[in-house]
Amino acid sequence: MTYCVGLMLRGGLVFMSDTRTNSGVDNISTFRKMFNWEVPGERSITLMTAGNLATTQAVVSLLDERVKEPGNRAPCILETDSMFQTARMVGGLLKEVIATHAETGQRADATFNATMILGGQIGDGDPRLFLIYPEGNFVEASFDTPFFQIGETKYGRPILVRAYDAEMSFADAVKLLTVSFDSTIKANLSVSLPLDVHVYHNGSLRNGPIFRINTDDPYFQEISSGWGVALREAFHCLPEFTFPPEG
Repeated sequence: MTYCVGLMLRGGLVFMSDTRTNSGVDNISTFRKMFNWEVPGERSITLMTAGNLATTQAVVSLLDERVKEPGNRAPCILETDSMFQTARMVGGLLKEVIATHAETGQRADATFNATMILGGQIGDGDPRLFLIYPEGNFVEASFDTPFFQIGETKYGRPILVRAYDAEMSFADAVKLLTVSFDSTIKANLSVSLPLDVHVYHNGSLRNGPIFRINTDDPYFQEISSGWGVALREAFHCLPEFTFPPEG
């Protein structure tokens, strides 16, 4: 399983992904699920993946191969004219890889299923964030729908819905996502640290801070224990329930 979140702020985009991959309780591995490309001063692009590992690795490998030989392997993710065109290209590539792997003609929602979050900025265009489906189509985030989740989404969603603020700082956004991931990790053992993070600043047209939160990270441990304490305190501050009178 996987958990990845892409979040829109007034100041930019924040991405976070876990790294756990498993095919059973006795076969657990760590794989990177966040990938970054940039041409400083021209573009910064981030892709996060969830689903069948063979499918997602094939898509990323094809994107990297085209970067190495853009003239011979068009279209290249570093040569698209806009983020919309980039989303179309990645969506088409995902659909193609799934069709190639599904030799018996299974549909996209079969074994080779994968979904992706794509975000970034190219040239004079605005920063944009897309959720790409296995069929190759996609939807775009807005400040009405300011974040996308893929993978194990349900446990970490409530905190995002309740605490998100488009004007929040990048530091607060990372804290919010850390709480969301902690809630998911505690509820589902198939999601786990390390966590990969990328913070993109609007208009910079280059990758921002990219870092990893490891299992022994003191900040994550403080957030995890502090959130549990805060929830218990908030619970006890709520009004007591009163049973209706009998009869």
